[in-house]
Amino acid sequence: VMGVLRHVVCAMSGGVDSSVSALLLKRMGYHVTGVFMKNWDSQDERGVCSSERDCEDAYKVCKMLDMPFHQVTYVKEYWHEVFSNFLREYEQGRTPNPDIMCNKHIKFKHFYHYALNTLGADAMATGHYARTSQEDEEVFQQKHVPPPRTLFRDRFEIRKPVRLYQGADRFKDQTFFLSQISQDALRHTIFPLAGLTKDFVKKIAAEAGFQHVLKKKESMGICFIGERDFENFILEYIEPKPGNLVSIEDGKIMGQHQGWFTLTLGQRARIGGQVDPWFVVDKDITTGDVFVGPTTNHPALFRDTLQTDRFHWIAEDPPVELVRTQMMECHFCFNNRMPLTPCTVTLNLDGSVWVMLKEPIRALTPGQFAVLYKGDECLGSGKIVHLGPTIFTLQKGQNCMSRPPKDTEPAFAV
Repeated sequence: VMGVLRHVVCAMSGGVDSSVSALLLKRMGYHVTGVFMKNWDSQDERGVCSSERDCEDAYKVCKMLDMPFHQVTYVKEYWHEVFSNFLREYEQGRTPNPDIMCNKHIKFKHFYHYALNTLGADAMATGHYARTSQEDEEVFQQKHVPPPRTLFRDRFEIRKPVRLYQGADRFKDQTFFLSQISQDALRHTIFPLAGLTKDFVKKIAAEAGFQHVLKKKESMGICFIGERDFENFILEYIEPKPGNLVSIEDGKIMGQHQGWFTLTLGQRARIGGQVDPWFVVDKDITTGDVFVGPTTNHPALFRDTLQTDRFHWIAEDPPVELVRTQMMECHFCFNNRMPLTPCTVTLNLDGSVWVMLKEPIRALTPGQFAVLYKGDECLGSGKIVHLGPTIFTLQKGQNCMSRPPKDTEPAFAV
């Protein structure tokens, strides 16, 4: 319909992706408002807050595009809903993913409500490389219905769920980070970069004169840690709990650590006097022992089964095939840099899922998210809470088959 000026609120980080997203929305003829979100109070070594620089950069882009600019602060919400959970996970021996949690709780909850309710926008947009099943015009048709107060959704109001797909640039695909967002937020979101590659986005930025944004280096890693050493960072928030580094092979003490939460599975352990590097293969938070094994591909690092907590399906309901047959073949990943791995999934009564991988994977880690894909559709994710036995344990088990079994070892590592 001509004559209706659609209002889109674009989340702007001061980076190239969100800047180009704002530009593209403007070119499509929408009324665009740029909003910068501040989630963390921090200063680098020189006392300069990197988020102030980013805010300036986002503001400059809005000025160049002649669009209104706002800044919102979610420092308190971030602390309560993302960061305190991040610390709790580490204390419980898990390795969390704050980026996934930030999208779930901040960008696609608080910010989403701010965009649609406070600013009265018709839709929100972000610079993620991802795509949905909706055309932009369909996004605008969506009624903004507050979520039901009751536990049960109204079965009479049957809406086709909006689906989340990988973007055109498979190398840059960011659906992994969006795997926990709500259906409600997704149906009001536009991803302007859905069909573009990173190279093309940079080209658009260059032509638009966004030099100040292009020369920044790509933001990687966890925003609030920045360039700092992780161990130093985490020890500012959690009391050190020194313990032993123990060889998984013979139980020999190989060294000390400052706390199991300073280490994650698969990472290199600092052990002196060894020819080969040793790697963290397991943790026991009751004793404080962290188990290590020689070589990066030690069999104690490989497993092929895991269980999640209650799985978050982007479409709200699990796939029909999974409900009908209790089993489904699909693909799995648990960090955004790994290739997708074929797997078989079974659904449990409590909403959790078992994932059985076609081949064992290195350093599956509790606390990380198991993200599932069917073709190029991101189905959603669940937090990994239990792991099946390692190849090392299974090999040991085969060697022990001649001896009568001892019923002491738990079936699953927690």
